[in-house]
Amino acid sequence: MKKFPLLISALILLLACKNDNPEEDSTGFSIDYEKFTLDNGLEVILHEDHSDPIVAVATLMHVGSNREKPGKTGFAHFFEHMSFNDSENVPVGANRKLIPEWGGSRNGGTWDDGTIYYEVVPKDAFEKILWIDSDRFGYMINTVTEAALEREKQVVKNEKRQRVDNAPYGYTDEVIRKNLYPEGHPYNWTVIGQLPDLQAATIDDVKEFYNQYYGAANASLVIAGDINVEETKKLVKQWFGEIKKGPDVAPLTPMPVTLNETKSLYFEDNFATLPEYRMVFPTVEEYNKDSYALNILGSLLSGSKKSPLYQVIVEEKKLAPNV
Repeated sequence: MKKFPLLISALILLLACKNDNPEEDSTGFSIDYEKFTLDNGLEVILHEDHSDPIVAVATLMHVGSNREKPGKTGFAHFFEHMSFNDSENVPVGANRKLIPEWGGSRNGGTWDDGTIYYEVVPKDAFEKILWIDSDRFGYMINTVTEAALEREKQVVKNEKRQRVDNAPYGYTDEVIRKNLYPEGHPYNWTVIGQLPDLQAATIDDVKEFYNQYYGAANASLVIAGDINVEETKKLVKQWFGEIKKGPDVAPLTPMPVTLNETKSLYFEDNFATLPEYRMVFPTVEEYNKDSYALNILGSLLSGSKKSPLYQVIVEEKKLAPNV
């Protein structure tokens, strides 16, 4: 297969450093919600909306790939996969089977700074979802087996092969991270991690990760939809109130990155049919007031077929099929 180059010059990233204290800026837009904290430290956010007879439930764990260590990458994403298996009171495959039967949908996601599990269901299935979510959150670790561990390893391996190893431009993110963030920086590795690290994972590793980061005090539960706030408070306390608080998780210290000089990188991609060129610049941390201006600038420059970069690069000079 013909190889095409990937040229990366001067590493626009807005994930240079996450800000734990975003500045608030009044825009005139607001959503009414009520926020409270259970005795075990779980943060709960409720939003009442009766426009449709549905409820959305999301459990956000404040742990992503940024809490991993070199040699044990990919654990946050792998644990997300493990969490969709059985728990103490929910049998294997039940949430995959039951939620669609109830007319709902469910999914999860992992990124640098967090892991989320969410469902959208008809109103009459709301409390059933609280049962499934609370049992997974608090009690799935007691049912982890070697068979489940090896099965999910294969699932994640196949995902990496499909999305990274055998995909055009699949390694671009990894090349950028390795050259933008110094070794040991929590954004130096990709969320999916390295296959040798994944293969070496043991049940003890999984339990250690759970015990460290899956406590109630390191999570936020968000419920929005056709609910009664006061009744929902009682249900949340009933289903989530006995989950262990877990150890304190210290906030990460901001680690801004800078480039002292321009880096020009050349990477051969076995699966690309066209060369790709990327320019990446370290800028401000996420939620910085300037990040919004930078997002708008990016949209103005290349966000449509009328944008100047598209007009010059694609239409006039015909250097690329898109920008």
